[in-house]
Amino acid sequence: MKVPALNIDIEVVYALPEKQIVRQMNLPEGTTAEQAVKLSGILPQFPEIDLLKNRLGVYGKLVPPATILCNRDRVEIYRPLRVDPKENRRKRAKSR
Repeated sequence: MKVPALNIDIEVVYALPEKQIVRQMNLPEGTTAEQAVKLSGILPQFPEIDLLKNRLGVYGKLVPPATILCNRDRVEIYRPLRVDPKENRRKRAKSR
């Protein structure tokens, strides 16, 4: 007798300054963060996302793309920083 595969409910999120995209999905148990992003349909909509450059997180904690997701995880696609925070602080301190 074959045991039915379990599914998990997850969200994939990509936030831009002007809006946030949230995709709620029901995927097979054992799905990775990278697979979830690819299955979400967000990549064709936002060609600037490069999974080799953009980092992924689950509830604000950075995770490797191969991380196996759990039920109710929220996968976040992070945009690269425009300015290095340390350099930005140095500039502000210098101007004072």
